[in-house]
Amino acid sequence: MHIAITGSSGLVGREFVAMATPLGSRITRMVRGMPAEGQLQWDPLSGVSDAKGLEGVDAVVHLAGENISARRWTAEFKRRIRDSRVLGTRSLCESLASLHRPPRVLVAASAVGFYGDRPGEYLDESSPPGTGFLAETCREWEDASSPARDAGIRVVFLRFGMVLSAHGGALAKMLPPFRLGLGGRVGSGRQIWSWIAVQDAAGAIAHCLAAESLSGPVNAVAPEAVSSAEFARAVALRLRRPAFAAVPAWAARAVFGEMADELLLSSACVRPRVLLESGFAFRYPTLSGALQHLLG
Repeated sequence: MHIAITGSSGLVGREFVAMATPLGSRITRMVRGMPAEGQLQWDPLSGVSDAKGLEGVDAVVHLAGENISARRWTAEFKRRIRDSRVLGTRSLCESLASLHRPPRVLVAASAVGFYGDRPGEYLDESSPPGTGFLAETCREWEDASSPARDAGIRVVFLRFGMVLSAHGGALAKMLPPFRLGLGGRVGSGRQIWSWIAVQDAAGAIAHCLAAESLSGPVNAVAPEAVSSAEFARAVALRLRRPAFAAVPAWAARAVFGEMADELLLSSACVRPRVLLESGFAFRYPTLSGALQHLLG
């Protein structure tokens, strides 16, 4: 399969390329800077510089987007988060729709932020969107793919939970305080976090590329969602450290502002119904198993 990919330098993109290349897939990276040989230049605001380079590509994996946890959310940074996803997806899909031989499938990233803060609910792909900045951004993000859908391209939205890796993302940021014995729950600790090991995140992309029956939203989360307190205890146990410390909700808000409410203190128990029903086998369905692999 010839696959074009945006966001190939990101956490999930690197894992997917490393997994797909040895299996014989031809990978064309779509990059924002000056492209090297075999790469294509694209910009989230203007699309692909030379769309002809995508003619005959079998599939596109779209993972690019501003890192939402890179800094405190200001009005300007929230605009960048939204534009990088909504405008980037729309410009890419317009480029794909203009091709004489468009790809058969587009697998595009979304996020469980689509569901918003939903304590006490069990959420699957049939659940309606929530409220808040992330929920509104995710809804617009997915809607922006309409040019590709209208062109007859099969479109899958992978709604990723917290992607766990020792080399980046939320878990990597948590490890230093936990290794010092200063880790613990955030807020009350009762909020539910839906997560997925980075290897399963990459595997879910490959599964959605191959499973021709799949389209629309697909939750990319492990079957075992856990509370913030359970997450902290599992990490501490794996590192053989205590987990007595806690970050009060007021302190999280003081440091992270609005991002604390939407990422750290919100609750969403998301189930991977579509992945499971379509036969996807998680390598790491439990948090303890994932942490054992990731942290040794």
